[in-house]
Amino acid sequence: MSIFGRMSDIFKANINDLLDRAEDPEKMIKQMVIEMEEAVNKATIAVGSAIANEKSLERQYTKQLAQVNDWQQKAVQAVGAGRDDLAKQALERKNTIQRNVTDLERMYGEAKTSATQLRGQLDQLKSKLDEARMRQNTLIARSQAAKAKKQIAQSFSGIGSDAFSKFDKLEQRVEKTEAEADAFAQLAGENTSLDDQFRQLGTSSAADDELAALKAQLGAGSSSAGSLPAGNP
Repeated sequence: MSIFGRMSDIFKANINDLLDRAEDPEKMIKQMVIEMEEAVNKATIAVGSAIANEKSLERQYTKQLAQVNDWQQKAVQAVGAGRDDLAKQALERKNTIQRNVTDLERMYGEAKTSATQLRGQLDQLKSKLDEARMRQNTLIARSQAAKAKKQIAQSFSGIGSDAFSKFDKLEQRVEKTEAEADAFAQLAGENTSLDDQFRQLGTSSAADDELAALKAQLGAGSSSAGSLPAGNP
Protein backbone atom coordinates (compact mmCIF):
# COMPACT_ATOMS: atom_id res chain seq x y z
CA MET A 1 0.00 0.00 0.00
CA SER A 2 1.17 3.55 -0.74
CA ILE A 3 0.37 4.61 2.83
CA PHE A 4 2.67 2.02 4.34
CA GLY A 5 5.23 2.69 1.64
CA ARG A 6 5.40 6.35 2.60
CA MET A 7 5.88 5.48 6.25
CA SER A 8 8.59 3.03 5.28
CA ASP A 9 10.39 5.73 3.29
CA ILE A 10 10.26 8.07 6.27
CA PHE A 11 11.68 5.53 8.72
CA LYS A 12 14.28 4.13 6.31
CA ALA A 13 15.58 7.58 5.35
CA ASN A 14 18.87 8.75 6.79
CA ILE A 15 17.55 11.27 9.29
CA ASN A 16 20.95 12.93 9.73
CA ASP A 17 21.28 13.56 5.98
CA LEU A 18 17.77 14.98 5.85
CA LEU A 19 18.53 17.34 8.72
CA ASP A 20 21.83 18.39 7.15
CA ARG A 21 20.04 19.38 3.96
CA ALA A 22 17.24 21.16 5.78
CA GLU A 23 17.36 24.93 6.23
CA ASP A 24 15.45 24.59 9.50
CA PRO A 25 16.00 21.15 11.12
CA GLU A 26 13.49 21.85 13.91
CA LYS A 27 10.79 22.67 11.38
CA MET A 28 11.62 19.54 9.39
CA ILE A 29 11.46 17.31 12.47
CA LYS A 30 7.99 18.65 13.30
CA GLN A 31 6.91 18.22 9.67
CA MET A 32 8.10 14.61 9.64
CA VAL A 33 6.07 13.85 12.75
CA ILE A 34 3.03 15.46 11.15
CA GLU A 35 3.51 13.29 8.03
CA MET A 36 3.79 10.20 10.22
CA GLU A 37 0.58 11.12 12.03
CA GLU A 38 -1.24 11.65 8.73
CA ALA A 39 0.05 8.34 7.37
CA VAL A 40 -1.03 6.51 10.52
CA ASN A 41 -4.49 8.08 10.28
CA LYS A 42 -4.85 6.99 6.65
CA ALA A 43 -3.54 3.54 7.49
CA THR A 44 -6.06 3.29 10.32
CA ILE A 45 -8.88 4.06 7.88
CA ALA A 46 -7.53 1.47 5.43
CA VAL A 47 -7.27 -1.17 8.13
CA GLY A 48 -10.80 -0.32 9.26
CA SER A 49 -12.08 -0.87 5.73
CA ALA A 50 -10.22 -4.18 5.50
CA ILE A 51 -11.70 -5.37 8.78
CA ALA A 52 -15.19 -4.27 7.69
CA ASN A 53 -14.78 -6.25 4.45
CA GLU A 54 -13.62 -9.27 6.43
CA LYS A 55 -16.65 -9.08 8.71
CA SER A 56 -19.03 -8.65 5.76
CA LEU A 57 -17.62 -11.71 4.00
CA GLU A 58 -17.79 -13.64 7.25
CA ARG A 59 -21.49 -12.82 7.63
CA GLN A 60 -22.22 -13.79 4.02
CA TYR A 61 -20.28 -17.03 4.38
CA THR A 62 -22.07 -17.94 7.61
CA LYS A 63 -25.47 -17.09 6.16
CA GLN A 64 -25.00 -19.08 2.95
CA LEU A 65 -23.47 -22.01 4.80
CA ALA A 66 -26.62 -22.10 6.93
CA GLN A 67 -28.68 -22.13 3.72
CA VAL A 68 -26.69 -25.08 2.42
CA ASN A 69 -27.49 -26.99 5.58
CA ASP A 70 -31.12 -25.86 5.36
CA TRP A 71 -31.58 -27.13 1.77
CA GLN A 72 -29.87 -30.34 2.71
CA GLN A 73 -32.44 -30.87 5.46
CA LYS A 74 -35.25 -30.03 3.04
CA ALA A 75 -33.97 -32.62 0.58
CA VAL A 76 -33.95 -35.20 3.37
CA GLN A 77 -37.49 -34.19 4.33
CA ALA A 78 -38.69 -34.47 0.69
CA VAL A 79 -37.18 -37.94 0.30
CA GLY A 80 -38.89 -38.96 3.51
CA ALA A 81 -42.16 -37.71 2.12
CA GLY A 82 -41.65 -39.62 -1.12
CA ARG A 83 -41.20 -36.42 -3.08
CA ASP A 84 -38.08 -37.14 -5.02
CA ASP A 85 -38.83 -34.25 -7.37
CA LEU A 86 -38.74 -31.80 -4.49
CA ALA A 87 -35.68 -33.52 -3.05
CA LYS A 88 -33.90 -33.08 -6.40
CA GLN A 89 -34.79 -29.38 -6.56
CA ALA A 90 -33.61 -28.89 -2.99
CA LEU A 91 -30.31 -30.57 -3.77
CA GLU A 92 -29.83 -28.42 -6.86
CA ARG A 93 -30.44 -25.27 -4.84
CA LYS A 94 -28.06 -26.53 -2.19
CA ASN A 95 -25.34 -27.18 -4.77
CA THR A 96 -25.73 -23.70 -6.26
CA ILE A 97 -25.40 -22.11 -2.86
CA GLN A 98 -22.52 -24.43 -2.01
CA ARG A 99 -20.51 -23.06 -4.91
CA ASN A 100 -21.07 -19.55 -3.54
CA VAL A 101 -20.07 -20.78 -0.10
CA THR A 102 -16.82 -22.18 -1.53
CA ASP A 103 -16.00 -18.84 -3.17
CA LEU A 104 -16.96 -16.91 -0.06
CA GLU A 105 -14.84 -19.18 2.11
CA ARG A 106 -11.79 -18.44 -0.04
CA MET A 107 -12.49 -14.69 -0.14
CA TYR A 108 -13.17 -14.58 3.58
CA GLY A 109 -9.89 -16.38 4.33
CA GLU A 110 -7.93 -13.95 2.16
CA ALA A 111 -9.66 -10.93 3.70
CA LYS A 112 -8.99 -12.22 7.20
CA THR A 113 -5.31 -12.79 6.45
CA SER A 114 -5.00 -9.34 4.86
CA ALA A 115 -6.76 -7.62 7.76
CA THR A 116 -4.53 -9.42 10.26
CA GLN A 117 -1.39 -8.32 8.40
CA LEU A 118 -2.61 -4.76 8.13
CA ARG A 119 -3.42 -4.65 11.85
CA GLY A 120 0.11 -5.81 12.60
CA GLN A 121 1.60 -3.17 10.31
CA LEU A 122 -0.59 -0.50 11.84
CA ASP A 123 0.54 -1.46 15.33
CA GLN A 124 4.16 -1.13 14.19
CA LEU A 125 3.49 2.27 12.66
CA LYS A 126 1.83 3.49 15.85
CA SER A 127 4.79 2.27 17.85
CA LYS A 128 7.17 4.12 15.51
CA LEU A 129 5.05 7.24 15.74
CA ASP A 130 5.13 7.10 19.54
CA GLU A 131 8.91 6.75 19.38
CA ALA A 132 9.19 9.69 16.98
CA ARG A 133 7.04 11.85 19.27
CA MET A 134 9.25 11.02 22.24
CA ARG A 135 12.42 11.74 20.26
CA GLN A 136 11.06 14.95 18.76
CA ASN A 137 11.78 17.15 21.79
CA THR A 138 15.23 15.59 22.19
CA LEU A 139 16.13 16.21 18.55
CA ILE A 140 14.87 19.78 18.71
CA ALA A 141 16.89 20.41 21.88
CA ARG A 142 19.99 18.96 20.21
CA SER A 143 19.40 21.14 17.17
CA GLN A 144 19.10 24.27 19.30
CA ALA A 145 22.26 23.39 21.23
CA ALA A 146 24.13 22.80 17.97
CA LYS A 147 22.98 26.18 16.65
CA ALA A 148 24.16 27.94 19.80
CA LYS A 149 27.51 26.15 19.67
CA LYS A 150 27.93 27.07 16.02
CA GLN A 151 27.12 30.73 16.66
CA ILE A 152 29.63 30.91 19.51
CA ALA A 153 32.30 29.26 17.38
CA GLN A 154 31.60 31.66 14.51
CA SER A 155 31.80 34.61 16.91
CA PHE A 156 35.22 33.55 18.16
CA SER A 157 36.34 32.88 14.63
CA GLY A 158 35.22 36.36 13.59
CA ILE A 159 37.16 38.02 16.39
CA GLY A 160 40.47 36.45 15.43
CA SER A 161 43.92 36.88 16.94
CA ASP A 162 44.31 40.46 15.64
CA ALA A 163 41.51 41.70 17.85
CA PHE A 164 43.07 40.14 20.93
CA SER A 165 46.46 41.60 19.95
CA LYS A 166 44.95 45.10 19.64
CA PHE A 167 43.26 44.61 22.99
CA ASP A 168 46.61 43.76 24.60
CA LYS A 169 48.22 46.88 23.08
CA LEU A 170 45.45 49.06 24.44
CA GLU A 171 45.95 47.55 27.87
CA GLN A 172 49.68 48.29 27.67
CA ARG A 173 48.97 51.91 26.75
CA VAL A 174 46.66 52.27 29.73
CA GLU A 175 49.29 50.79 32.04
CA LYS A 176 51.90 53.20 30.66
CA THR A 177 49.63 56.18 31.23
CA GLU A 178 48.97 55.01 34.79
CA ALA A 179 52.73 54.71 35.43
CA GLU A 180 53.38 58.22 34.08
CA ALA A 181 50.61 59.63 36.25
CA ASP A 182 52.13 58.02 39.34
CA ALA A 183 55.60 59.42 38.46
CA PHE A 184 54.33 62.98 38.02
CA ALA A 185 52.34 62.71 41.23
CA GLN A 186 55.48 61.61 43.06
CA LEU A 187 57.53 64.50 41.65
CA ALA A 188 54.82 66.95 42.59
CA GLY A 189 54.84 65.57 46.12
CA GLU A 190 58.62 65.97 46.44
CA ASN A 191 58.49 69.61 45.30
CA THR A 192 55.75 70.36 47.79
CA SER A 193 57.78 68.82 50.60
CA LEU A 194 60.83 70.89 49.70
CA ASP A 195 58.83 74.14 49.70
CA ASP A 196 57.37 73.28 53.07
CA GLN A 197 60.82 72.75 54.52
CA PHE A 198 61.98 76.18 53.36
CA ARG A 199 58.86 77.82 54.72
CA GLN A 200 59.40 76.05 58.02
CA LEU A 201 63.02 77.20 57.99
CA GLY A 202 61.93 80.85 57.56
CA THR A 203 59.36 80.49 60.29
CA SER A 204 61.95 78.98 62.63
CA SER A 205 64.45 81.85 62.02
CA ALA A 206 61.87 84.50 62.86
CA ALA A 207 60.98 82.69 66.05
CA ASP A 208 64.66 82.50 67.01
CA ASP A 209 65.11 86.23 66.46
CA GLU A 210 62.03 87.00 68.46
CA LEU A 211 63.25 84.68 71.26
CA ALA A 212 66.66 86.40 71.34
CA ALA A 213 65.04 89.81 71.52
CA LEU A 214 62.82 88.64 74.35
CA LYS A 215 65.82 87.28 76.26
CA ALA A 216 67.75 90.51 75.77
CA GLN A 217 64.83 92.52 77.01
CA LEU A 218 64.45 90.32 80.06
CA GLY A 219 68.18 90.48 80.71
CA ALA A 220 68.15 94.23 80.57
CA GLY A 221 65.32 94.34 83.01
CA SER A 222 67.18 92.15 85.47
CA SER A 223 70.26 94.44 85.36
CA SER A 224 68.17 97.53 86.12
CA ALA A 225 66.60 95.86 89.08
CA GLY A 226 70.04 94.95 90.55
CA SER A 227 71.34 98.58 90.43
CA LEU A 228 68.56 99.98 92.62
CA PRO A 229 69.79 101.35 96.08
CA ALA A 230 69.14 99.18 99.03
CA GLY A 231 66.51 100.35 101.38
CA ASN A 232 67.10 101.43 104.96
CA PRO A 233 66.84 98.65 107.43
